Amino acid sequence: MSDDIVLSVRGATKVYPGTQALKGVDFDVRRGAVNVLVGENGAGKSTLMKIIAGVEQPTEGEIHLDGKLVSLPDTAAASRHGIGIVFQELNLFPNMSIADNIFIGREKTRLGIDIDGGAQNELARALLARLEHSNSPGTMVGDLRIGEQQIVEIAKALSQDARILILDEPTSALSATEVEILFGVIRELKAQGVAIVYISHRLEELVRIGDYITVLRDGRITGARGMADVDVPWIVRAMIGSSSKDFAKVVEHDYGPEILRVEDMTLPRKGGGFAVDHVSLSLRSGEIVGIYGLMGAGRTELFDCIMGREPLSTGRVTLGGETLSDRSIHGRIKRGIALIPEDRKAEGLVQILSVAENMSMSSLSSFTRLFHLDVGRERSSVRDFVRRLAVKVSNIDNPVSSLSGGNQQKIVIGKALMTGPKVLLMDEPSRGIDIGAKAEVFRVMRELAAQGLGILFVTSDLEEVMELSDRIIVMSNGRVAGERHRSETDEPEIVALSAAGHGRAPAIPPTRPEPAR
Repeated sequence: MSDDIVLSVRGATKVYPGTQALKGVDFDVRRGAVNVLVGENGAGKSTLMKIIAGVEQPTEGEIHLDGKLVSLPDTAAASRHGIGIVFQELNLFPNMSIADNIFIGREKTRLGIDIDGGAQNELARALLARLEHSNSPGTMVGDLRIGEQQIVEIAKALSQDARILILDEPTSALSATEVEILFGVIRELKAQGVAIVYISHRLEELVRIGDYITVLRDGRITGARGMADVDVPWIVRAMIGSSSKDFAKVVEHDYGPEILRVEDMTLPRKGGGFAVDHVSLSLRSGEIVGIYGLMGAGRTELFDCIMGREPLSTGRVTLGGETLSDRSIHGRIKRGIALIPEDRKAEGLVQILSVAENMSMSSLSSFTRLFHLDVGRERSSVRDFVRRLAVKVSNIDNPVSSLSGGNQQKIVIGKALMTGPKVLLMDEPSRGIDIGAKAEVFRVMRELAAQGLGILFVTSDLEEVMELSDRIIVMSNGRVAGERHRSETDEPEIVALSAAGHGRAPAIPPTRPEPAR
């Protein structure tokens, strides 16, 4: 592996209205190595990468490529210099095929006259095979799950033969198997001399794959070393000024009565079989139940069924002892079920609206008196949730698109909480959130559970499900593969259940009293 510096950023400063994202940052990218960049949400990681990729221009500072000063006024200029990027927020066209998305703007043509669809499909098929992705190149991206879309983004970047490849949270929606495949591709690229810039919040993953690490905090570099010289506590200290990696501390309380019961929930899959295969579960007031499983296990589809988003689903949902007959999303929210979706950009936020408007849009009726909106009470409630969730925003009237990915996720959570739910469904609530933000969000979840809220959350992070859950449900192939109380299981058993899971769903366990924790 060569230690040559192929790209160097010097004195990078970026000022936005109301905030300074970068403050004199120096950053080096080495050839044939994985250059890890970490920091809390809002630390400036994505801003720095956008400057390198030509998406943003620095207010001050310089970029040197192969020792020469260069200007990157746009993404086309960065691409000409061999710089490619996979953004944290997916940038795909859902109404176009996988192959069309991979080659958008760089279409393969016949003599420059028309697009050679056959050639594009063959090249796309080879890229997908490299990533062990089974979908056909002609599949519409809108029909893919978010993790599959992430793989398409990675394939699109690989198709450009970049010599500097920026991966911003590339594994946030991938299963453990897909992560291993990606790591194999990264090792292959390193051997070819490609410089990888790798951003992730999964710290153990960084220690494993990285060669060099740079830590950002509040727009400044707080540490830069070879990965052989660091460990996870060092990374955490550099990120947040503390070595603590604890998730939410347990707030001791008794569970209340059963608040949610799902019985024999079924959702047919396109092409045959079931995406949700006769799933039954229960949730008690004050209980946090984690649903663990790999991609394709049917977890997200189950939440969609509970929320009334799937008209073809069958089964019964009971809330507080009453069967829900209204299958509309609005009706389910009104009855007391709130969903935090996995894809915040597509389903959780309206990017052109402000922080305040996004947070209150699902609960406006609670601030309405007769025929007018009590704006003062609305804004006071928004500020309260912004404070409780520790959202980093200078003004609640700022557009939500100006926030970092993790802070946007907190806005989605706040929007759900403002509806005053009895049951909160959280689909990958920590996706794109750094370790400090995770602890804040999980603390709020524990406090809400102590107040009697029932929380059902989906995660593919084994550590999260073990730390946060009172009870764990494992799903595989659309079915419940097993159910365990947290105190009666361990990580190997949960992994084994998720890998097996070919039996029928077990019956709902009796709702026996639980001791205070």
